[in-house]
Amino acid sequence: MKTQIDPKVFATVVGALVASDAKTAIKYLSPKLIVKATRRHKPKTCNTREECVVTFGAPGYRQQQFINMAINAGEPFPIKKVQLTAWPIKRK
Repeated sequence: MKTQIDPKVFATVVGALVASDAKTAIKYLSPKLIVKATRRHKPKTCNTREECVVTFGAPGYRQQQFINMAINAGEPFPIKKVQLTAWPIKRK
């Protein structure tokens, strides 16, 4: 049984990613379904293009940890806000 995902969800996730300088934007639709947009490269001032990969389906390990914390806190699904993840900080 395939689930139908509203196309507006994809636009919401990609829009949140483009509007910020984050690396990933994740929307949690249910404990078994997420929509994630990830940038491939850091945005630079001289770039005229942005490239991102949109993934939907079962959550990964880190997303499962967040889902378990949300369930324990009593947060209802779908979670309203899009979760943004920053770029990793390089060590010196």
